[in-house]
Amino acid sequence: MPSFGRRRAKAKGPKRPPPVPERIPARPPGPGGLRIAFLVYRGNPRCGGQGVYTRHLTRELVALGHSVEVFAGQPWPEVDEGVGFTPVPSLDLYRDPDPFRIPHAREFHTGIDALEFAVMGTAGFPEPWTFSLRARRLLAARRHEFDLVHDNQCLGKGMLGMIDDGWPLLTTLHHPITVDRQLALSHATNPWQRFTQRRWFGFLRMQVRVARALPRVVTVSESSKTDIAAQLGVATERMTVVPVGVDHSVFRPRPDVTPVPGRIMVTSSSDVPMKGLVPLLEAVAKLRTEREIELVVVGNPRPEGRVARAIERLDLAPIVHCVSGISDDELACNYAQAQVAVVPSLYEGFSLPAIEAMACGVALVATTGGALPEVVGEDGVTGLLVPPDDPGALAGAIKRLLDDAELRERLGTAGRERILGRFTWQVTATGTAAEYRRLLDDHRSGTGAVTDPTEMLTC
Repeated sequence: MPSFGRRRAKAKGPKRPPPVPERIPARPPGPGGLRIAFLVYRGNPRCGGQGVYTRHLTRELVALGHSVEVFAGQPWPEVDEGVGFTPVPSLDLYRDPDPFRIPHAREFHTGIDALEFAVMGTAGFPEPWTFSLRARRLLAARRHEFDLVHDNQCLGKGMLGMIDDGWPLLTTLHHPITVDRQLALSHATNPWQRFTQRRWFGFLRMQVRVARALPRVVTVSESSKTDIAAQLGVATERMTVVPVGVDHSVFRPRPDVTPVPGRIMVTSSSDVPMKGLVPLLEAVAKLRTEREIELVVVGNPRPEGRVARAIERLDLAPIVHCVSGISDDELACNYAQAQVAVVPSLYEGFSLPAIEAMACGVALVATTGGALPEVVGEDGVTGLLVPPDDPGALAGAIKRLLDDAELRERLGTAGRERILGRFTWQVTATGTAAEYRRLLDDHRSGTGAVTDPTEMLTC
């Protein structure tokens, strides 16, 4: 387990940026297939759900006969055979081991580079804005090569420019980031933290403006659709729900793997209040007074961050083990070694960890935050559901499963059956491709225009 108590040493002196990977041409489309430019500003699947969505959806779109080229910034995406890739390099200002770094003068080549550094220097988050501007420039010279653009929740100002350039544009909006901001502000402990959180989420005003101008939006749950309409002002008639999937051939039960008694597992791509790791740690601390348990965290909590401080405060270092940078197969094997999987999030627009655990046949405890009930299904049938931010309820549900092997088996079996019937990447790709056809029909008929996209809601 990494030591959470030590401050990371800063890199000494300016370093040359890592090399930019070579472009990978996309496989041509099959008969009747579409040519799709797929945009994701942070595309690595180890860094969050957007990267997972990008990798698996693009693979299945290619399997359907479409041609897909991913345009992505750092950290670079993983793409499967047949999927194209064009790097859209940024200054990569948040890379490890030196986040919020000061770039060398030789790294600045355009005004967009200067803009990116200037916004970071004022405690803002520039990547959605600057990625969209770079992507627009790249696509301007390739209008004849693609039929449409699919944006994976960048929502930068450059998207409005792409619409002006004549691109049919569809965006996947997983959930409104306004929820992230509200939760972050609610957990701020002093005025300075509240100020820096507001500054970091300053890009939201831009995203609201862009979201309201989009001709067609795909979202991943009815819960997200409701929240996007309420908080971003996107008309419900321009949104369609296409649930996210899971690779059920990888995330599957492993009969040859014996679960470790008392092992609990949680997957979290980020160390933020919304993921609910601190309430889970408090639940684990309570359970530890009654029995032998251990918690495996798939993720990389920040040194001296909220999770690290909670581990130290609750004296959980001996039983909390963090793993990161593992493959999907290794992740599935980790699920197989757990008796219980937990999704403790305060809010989710969907939840890849939930469907991954269920596909593996592992008994799941999840909260009722956001779309989780919609994803997990009926309480006591396909999983156990508890209120968010309630360590006592989490501890009670986990204890119930640890004490009842028959219940674990029943929930695990029913959970996998639910996934196979509803949440596969093939289903996601088919639904998304249908939205592409609707987008192109609207674009040709001129019915996809949005009136007065310059009006903004207050975030």
